[in-house]
Amino acid sequence: MNNNSVELNDLSIGYRSKQSVRVVAEGLTAQLQRGQLTCLLGENGIGKSTLLRTLAAFQPKLSGSIMIGGRELESYSERELARTIGIVLTEKPDVQQMTVMELVEMGRAPYTGFWGRLNEADRKACHEAIALIGIEPLKDRMVQTLSDGERQKVMIAKALAQQTPVIFLDEPTAFLDYPSKVDMLLLLRRISREAQKTIFLSTHDLELALQVADTIWLMTKSGKRKEESGKRKELQIGTPHELAQSGALSQFIERGGDVAFDRETLSVRVLTHA
Repeated sequence: MNNNSVELNDLSIGYRSKQSVRVVAEGLTAQLQRGQLTCLLGENGIGKSTLLRTLAAFQPKLSGSIMIGGRELESYSERELARTIGIVLTEKPDVQQMTVMELVEMGRAPYTGFWGRLNEADRKACHEAIALIGIEPLKDRMVQTLSDGERQKVMIAKALAQQTPVIFLDEPTAFLDYPSKVDMLLLLRRISREAQKTIFLSTHDLELALQVADTIWLMTKSGKRKEESGKRKELQIGTPHELAQSGALSQFIERGGDVAFDRETLSVRVLTHA
């Protein structure tokens, strides 16, 4: 894969029915680079999950192109996609009577053939993924007995066992306590570098993302910001400091009037009124 392992060109995302088309965002042009952790920020309902689901081929784009490894997303077979993109969504897996190890082993499905038999390399990949996430004590537990946070870690281990060059995650820290949130984002950042993976995640943990991410994608509402040409711009991209200095983060964070954003320290302060 080239450095720009995922490329969007004039992408429109949304929902199409027989009667109508609902555009969630349009004109999205951007690149995700290998060896980097990129965080997607935006207010609720802006379309972060829709964008992730479209990039993961869970729903069709409306127009434009999505290139992964220099190929159109639509040109991949299901098996090829499963060897290229690992996905962790916020939906809880409806799993009964399965151990953590067995669930992680399902990440090897793209490699095991029809009968799903694991060889030594498959088992090694699963054990390494579990060790990397730090959930060895859970490996023999039944999945339905896990807490939400433990289950989220297991799903990330499953994605790592899949050994794909690209990993998409939707709110991976949603059910974790604060120290675990920090550990998880630092882990994903380290994996992106050491394994040269493209890791793209959505999150509401804004201050953590600003401290850990290499690149930020900030989704904004139509018409809030415009390019010099007057064409609306719905995706602003840069390092945390670049978006801070441009004023994009201040506009996003301070829109409620009760918080202040420090462009130098990338920190948020709640304004209290006597």
